[in-house]
Amino acid sequence: MKLGRELVSADAIQRRVREMAAEISRDYARVDQPLILLPVLKGSVCFATDLSRHLEVPVNFDYVAVSSYGSGTESSGHVQLLKDLTMDVAGRDVLMVEDIIDTGLTTAFLFEHVQRHRPASLKLSVLLNKEERRIKPVPIAYKGFDIPNQFVVGYGLDYNELYRNLTAVHVLEP
Repeated sequence: MKLGRELVSADAIQRRVREMAAEISRDYARVDQPLILLPVLKGSVCFATDLSRHLEVPVNFDYVAVSSYGSGTESSGHVQLLKDLTMDVAGRDVLMVEDIIDTGLTTAFLFEHVQRHRPASLKLSVLLNKEERRIKPVPIAYKGFDIPNQFVVGYGLDYNELYRNLTAVHVLEP
């Protein structure tokens, strides 16, 4: 596998992250308690960090981690919860932050899992959306970019733990 063409530039990502943060800030301007940002580890850390820096509302962070890829480029379809919530989210507004939604299986699993903890609201923010791969529908409230069905890396997304540090999103080629 080798790094291919740039699909989404660093400038485009930062511009869209600022726009999304403005939308989220407007939507949560009147909440009584800090908004809980719930990044899905490890891929969404860059996105969630940048997003939080532009939010104009108070936030708390919690994290969840799942595994569904292993070392390949295709989702296994089996989702395993590796790290659960540590905060009590009952009655709180939660914004799950995902790097990419592909089949929707992982995100749907997590969304249902968090819903069992009875948050006041649960919305989903995603940087990259591969709609054509969707098997399970997911309710995206804030979306960065629709992308084609290609394996991508950068800005938190990896292949065998490589390329997360890239500031742009690139296609990974065989």
